[in-house]
Amino acid sequence: MRILIAEDDQVLADGLLRSLRSSGAVADHVASGTEADAALLANTEFDLLILDLGLPRMHGLEVLKRLRGRGSALPVLILTAADGIEERVKGLDLGADDYMAKPFSLQELEARVRALTRRGMGGASSAIRHGPLTYDQAGRVATIDGKLVELSARELGLLEVLLQRAGRLVSKEQLVERLCEWGEEVSNNAIEVYIHRLRKKIERGPIRIATVRGLGYCLEKIQA
Repeated sequence: MRILIAEDDQVLADGLLRSLRSSGAVADHVASGTEADAALLANTEFDLLILDLGLPRMHGLEVLKRLRGRGSALPVLILTAADGIEERVKGLDLGADDYMAKPFSLQELEARVRALTRRGMGGASSAIRHGPLTYDQAGRVATIDGKLVELSARELGLLEVLLQRAGRLVSKEQLVERLCEWGEEVSNNAIEVYIHRLRKKIERGPIRIATVRGLGYCLEKIQA
């Protein structure tokens, strides 16, 4: 799960980053509306936008309007002042998916984030199944035939991306985009190492991560 946080309050932004990263998400932060708009234009790999409406240099509602104007269905959770009812209504009318009024509980925000990302993937369940393999996105737990598979945080993130795109090619560049925060450098060789480790832990029976040489990887669909 990759999340963009657009919030100009640095203390709040730091709290959101710590909370979301501790739950396993890849989270990036911008502090102005223009930066948010530019980030959304440059990167289509985000799973969720947490958008403060009172941003400098471009209001959050304008960021949202531009995002929806480009045809993006990216889930958006808006943050507003407790008395900002009119702005909340405008945000929902412009296509926001949910809102939270400040101050709010980080625990509740994490729950809403999970719900919105599930909705963005077209399902109400937090579990993704692929043959005997089940991955619980909420609990970040993988099992095969009901038995727990011990995976590192990076391996869990890699598995999640492959499961979300099962049967489709995922390039190394796409994996880097989904798994790495801004300023974090992960080489193609490192991705190969993570794939190798993941294979050793999950390739049992009909589960297989295929390598398409020079292009990327594909979690193959289970044949009936």
